[in-house]
Amino acid sequence: MGDQEDVETDAGKCFAQDYRGSQSAQVIPISMSPPVNDRTTSPTDWAGGELNPQDAWLPITESRKGSTYSATFHLLSSGIGIQALLLPVAFATLGWAWGIICLSLVYSWKLYTIWLLVRLHESESGFRYSRYIQLAITAFGPKLGKLLTMFPVMYLSGGMCVQLIILGGGTIKLLVRTVCKDGATCDPNSMNGILCFFVFVFMAIALAEYFPNLNSISGVSVIGTITAIVYCTMIWTLSICKGRPNVISYEPPATKSSMESFSCVLDSLGIIFLAFRGQNVILEIQGTLPSNPKYPSHKRMWSGVTMSYVVIAMCLFPLAIGGYWAYGNKVPFTNAAILKAVSQFHGQNTSEYVLGLLCILVLINCLTTFQIYVMVVFDNMEIKYTSRKKEPCPRWLRIVFRLFFGGLAFFVAVALPFLGSLSPLIGAVTSVPLTYAYPCFMWISMKKPKPKGVIWCTNMGLGCLGLVLSVLFVVAAAWNLADKGLVANFFKP
Repeated sequence: MGDQEDVETDAGKCFAQDYRGSQSAQVIPISMSPPVNDRTTSPTDWAGGELNPQDAWLPITESRKGSTYSATFHLLSSGIGIQALLLPVAFATLGWAWGIICLSLVYSWKLYTIWLLVRLHESESGFRYSRYIQLAITAFGPKLGKLLTMFPVMYLSGGMCVQLIILGGGTIKLLVRTVCKDGATCDPNSMNGILCFFVFVFMAIALAEYFPNLNSISGVSVIGTITAIVYCTMIWTLSICKGRPNVISYEPPATKSSMESFSCVLDSLGIIFLAFRGQNVILEIQGTLPSNPKYPSHKRMWSGVTMSYVVIAMCLFPLAIGGYWAYGNKVPFTNAAILKAVSQFHGQNTSEYVLGLLCILVLINCLTTFQIYVMVVFDNMEIKYTSRKKEPCPRWLRIVFRLFFGGLAFFVAVALPFLGSLSPLIGAVTSVPLTYAYPCFMWISMKKPKPKGVIWCTNMGLGCLGLVLSVLFVVAAAWNLADKGLVANFFKP
């Protein structure tokens, strides 16, 4: 990933190569030098040029024939995730009023930072930044840009793939148990955790082999979007229709000290902040859209963002409010919390066909979401190769890269099946600043608004607040781990 800022920009040298995907390379007659308003150290340090032929070789930008609808489905598939099922847990601590207020404010904040990234994707002279690290390097300089965004982007792409393997493998195990009716018809232990993880990785990597670039998985994102909307809707409607158990309460969980109370509030806020994901693929998705001076890419992209986040709000708000109404403070604080609550309180009087369908929907959604995030990993691998060889990756090498990452992700998932328990801590370090703080500072650095003006103060205030909250969330997550401990079941999924 460190080679991204060293991309060769000598068009004459690179265009002489006979490279794959040259027909999809979009060429705009602009200066080869970076815009004077963009912070760079030298032409070879700048990594965002539209005329850079290397973009036509890489999975993210190999095809720029996307549309508003393809961007919408990519955003929905990458934006609605299983982490949203924890939202009722946050409401259990914050209560009705503060829960709804905080969820609405964070949703607005997230939408604003997406708008910033969408407008920063393409400079006034036509240069495009189709990867988050490219934009960070331009805004903050090569050293600081890499320091701030290297690990977050790596974790939020590769780490997300590992978490999807853990979740997908666990869903396969739950599906087997449901089909076997807890041993009534077959042996539910016929597939152990490692085998379930392997089955998921095999399906995910086999599917990835059919799609050479991000734009080509538009149909997969459509399926992922449908499954996410259906399982979110099924979960909150099941929770409401089955009625509230008699044992529920809306009182906040009892705490032993003021520090524990403060930690619970911060944890709840962290759940809400981390419920909105996908910021690390916004620029990549926009990179699949065509652009020209008359109709720049940000117009199509913002239309896609608007449509997708209306749908995301329609999924997440009912999930949070309906889940809290149904289970109160009895929602278990685990991965897929409300799904566990449905199984715990209504499993006996809910058809196994419904529970099985939920498992299948979650499994399909994990497989489709995996394709978006893994494409960022594949892109990074191929950037290193094409930067050195000045030629596109051959087909056989692409297959090797995909198999290698599949094996590596499988090993990490088996070795660290408790990675989800560390999500609040790692997410506070990576996702919160990358989503809510850095875009604000990038806007100030690249657009240079009037110092102490409204725009400058808004972005500086939101950026600083995002960093402060990131630190507080880290402290709260670390205190929780120290207080309650961590079940580190190494190599025992």
